Amino acid sequence: MRLLRFLARRLLQVVPVLLGVVVLTFVLVRVLPGDPIRTILGPNATEADAAAARARFGLDKPIWEQFLDYLRGLVTGDFGTSIQSGTSVGSELALRVGPTLELVVIAVSLALVIAVVLGVWSARRADRFGDHSVRIVALIGNSMPEFWLGLVLILVGYSVLGWFPAPSGRVDPDTNLTPLTGADLVDAMLTANGPAFTSALSHLVLPVATLAIVVVAPLLRSVRASALEVLRSEAYLAATTHGLRPRTLLRGYLLRPALVRLPALAALVFGTAIGSTVLVEYVYSWQGFGQWALRGLLYRDYPVVQASVLLIALCYVIVFLIADLVHAILDPRVRI
Repeated sequence: MRLLRFLARRLLQVVPVLLGVVVLTFVLVRVLPGDPIRTILGPNATEADAAAARARFGLDKPIWEQFLDYLRGLVTGDFGTSIQSGTSVGSELALRVGPTLELVVIAVSLALVIAVVLGVWSARRADRFGDHSVRIVALIGNSMPEFWLGLVLILVGYSVLGWFPAPSGRVDPDTNLTPLTGADLVDAMLTANGPAFTSALSHLVLPVATLAIVVVAPLLRSVRASALEVLRSEAYLAATTHGLRPRTLLRGYLLRPALVRLPALAALVFGTAIGSTVLVEYVYSWQGFGQWALRGLLYRDYPVVQASVLLIALCYVIVFLIADLVHAILDPRVRI
């Protein structure tokens, strides 16, 4: 019952946050200089063509009326029509979100596992060669730009070694994969398509590795710092002097308190990764949410930009809600 009350209270807090994001995004995209209609139609379009296009997309109405139309559409699940493509933003979003979420979820999950294992291992060997090696590797990974790292992995993994497929998409076209969610690996499992599953998995390896290497550094540093605090605490030293087994010390006294800070940081990394996958998607021709959102921003496509920002804000809200629940489970002092 307490958990349900916590969820209800947090979900009620989501409404004003998302409403503020909607209002702020709607205003900002229209305050910035530039005319999306002229950008789409080109310099050779006549005034009559531009006026007809503005009337088609409702841009000839007053700002307050456009905002009310946008709010009514959001209530019914209508994100509007893309100025660039003339198709429904909702349908385009449904096709683009799945591949990006698949990439980010797998990469961040892999980064979390690596951060916990190496962070605890490094803390237990503080100021030794292994600890210094892990810290140097984390620093290098945090310093490498995504696009450069992606190009290096393509050069080594595809061009030199030939272990992975060319960076030309998410799955081989001859696998006849039936799209259901947009996430090719999930769709292959749902349709029991073995060749498509193998192809999607092989295409995922390099982009997942690129994103995971970049995001693992802050997670690893956080786990290591927390583990060091626990190892130097009086409670852990008392448990050690009582002669408890190493496995009991690791599971009962070290892991749980060392991971208390991780959920909030992981939520922040997850939300940031969704908005920063655009470089990874361009390098690997991933055709996901990041590319779609950037293209909408470049063309001043109001509905696409508004839907993109709203989705990123919703992802932040959801992952931080999950992080608070996990934090409460890890730390009994937290009351939800």
